[in-house]
Amino acid sequence: MQIYLPIAEVSVNAFLLLGLGGLVGILSGMFGVGGGFLMTPLLFFIGIPPAVAVATEANQIVASSFSGVLAHLKRKTVDLRMGTVLLVGGLIGAALGVVLFNYLKSQGQVDLLVKLCYVVFLGIIGALMFVESLNAIRRSKRTGSAPKRRKHNWVHSLPFKMKFRVSGLYISIIPPVLVGICVGVLAAIMGVGGGFIMVPAMIYLLGMPTKVVVGTSLFQIIFVTGFTTLLHATTNYTVDMALAVLLLVGGVVGAQIGTRIGTRLKAEQLRILLAIMVLAVCGKLAFDLLVQPAELYSIGETGHS
Repeated sequence: MQIYLPIAEVSVNAFLLLGLGGLVGILSGMFGVGGGFLMTPLLFFIGIPPAVAVATEANQIVASSFSGVLAHLKRKTVDLRMGTVLLVGGLIGAALGVVLFNYLKSQGQVDLLVKLCYVVFLGIIGALMFVESLNAIRRSKRTGSAPKRRKHNWVHSLPFKMKFRVSGLYISIIPPVLVGICVGVLAAIMGVGGGFIMVPAMIYLLGMPTKVVVGTSLFQIIFVTGFTTLLHATTNYTVDMALAVLLLVGGVVGAQIGTRIGTRLKAEQLRILLAIMVLAVCGKLAFDLLVQPAELYSIGETGHS
């Protein structure tokens, strides 16, 4: 069943969009990521313009993340205090990111920037997570138990400390705010929840327990991506509601399924699966950037707009 998307100005299969939303919702529930790092490139692949894909996907992430958070709140695996500190940084970063996005759009460079950001960030983070997860699996097999987290690093010597009881931490609020700002900028420019950066940062930089990280990440993602969507809708007019609704329905259903799957897998297994997925998407995007496009005239067309 074909449906015409008025803002994107393309026709796509409605069931394909529902399926993509469901797939990304499952990932959201399993890994604590908004799923935008996967969905936004998938929207590029089916012909949605990057500016519309970024703004609309931020909207879909709100729904799938909200659905995932409800499941985690029932299990008491959300650190609301840490989530709020991350959120403060995230809102600042989102505002900065939308300003940068609008400037690059006016220069006609936004499509290239979005795709290059994906290749660079996904490549670096996917590789680091893959190597670390492999090492963690090896260590747990050798010792028969999961490796202990390092309790003290440079983060613990910073000022403005606060207690985070659910995470069992007493650390400075500076690193969480900085992580939030970075994630907010990425949410605005790349149409992602930023979970693929936030989850590793919360585990390795802040030292949070993996079981709390997923729910807390989703809590922060809801508000940052909601704010980002609002800014894109009012300044760029690039949010396609028909596209958003179809992705949203699939995402909400998928997030509930993903949360159930996630509780049955070990933390190391979850991380290595996420790393493989990140690297696969990065490889496809890099390939598309390097290979000569089938329709050469489309390059000239974007140059004139």
